[in-house]
Amino acid sequence: MANITAALVKELRERTSAGMMECKRALELSNGDMELAIEELRKSGRTKADKKADRIAAEGAVFIAEKNNQAAMVEVNSETDFVARDENFMAFVKAVGETALQQQVQELTQFMTLPLQSQSTQTVEEARLNLVAKVGENVQVRRIVLSNPKATSVGTYVHGSRIGVIVELDVDNKDLARDVAMHIAASRPIVVSPDQVPQDVIAKEKEIYMAQAATSGKPQEIIEKMVVGRLKKYLDEVSLVGQPYVKDPDVTVGSLLNKNRARVLAFYRFEVGEGIEKISEDFKETVMSQVQGS
Repeated sequence: MANITAALVKELRERTSAGMMECKRALELSNGDMELAIEELRKSGRTKADKKADRIAAEGAVFIAEKNNQAAMVEVNSETDFVARDENFMAFVKAVGETALQQQVQELTQFMTLPLQSQSTQTVEEARLNLVAKVGENVQVRRIVLSNPKATSVGTYVHGSRIGVIVELDVDNKDLARDVAMHIAASRPIVVSPDQVPQDVIAKEKEIYMAQAATSGKPQEIIEKMVVGRLKKYLDEVSLVGQPYVKDPDVTVGSLLNKNRARVLAFYRFEVGEGIEKISEDFKETVMSQVQGS
């Protein structure tokens, strides 16, 4: 058997970020061959990742990478907030964002095969598997979005690594774009303007308002006016231009944009874990079931 030196173990650890004992074991199994040891660690990482792949990852972080007038926003998920704050996890999230910006790829299947920005010897997927092995949790690159390079101005905002926003304007005003991005982070509009709300959503809201108003006992023509008023209020609430501006609630975002002769071309908002169904467990029951099952 080859002599497994501390220098060999150190080199393997630096190249893979795996634990010291895992590196030593991999080198022993490969008889000191560095490339075979790396392959062995990746196999091990895949085994661990496969065991964790069906576990819900609804925590994590949002990161935005920017260069010149373009931005890439990514969401990477973990199972717990504890791992989401881990420096290895955060370094991976940052590298994923920078890779997306550099490669200009947002389709996930293709993206996972690309070399990771900070790890030229590993693809994004290989780096993910190694991170799973290291932190002991399911980690998933959930989604990526790139800003339109044709936008005149791009503004971004990240709130505590949990909410990220990109805004595209048709005028050169970075400060305004960032202010609007901050507003979107706080107020959660779903569209830019009321005419962009899907017709099926409007129909459903109208049906609800009609049913509510019908119980009032008022004449049909009054009910219809009530429904029109409620529907307008709803459309203003969910559209960016109709919302009161968070920094000055006396004006709407639409008025602010008009004052600056600006138009929002598009916006993108990510919030960690939104849309993921979380399983709520009683901690005591979970521990007891694990103890009884062991």
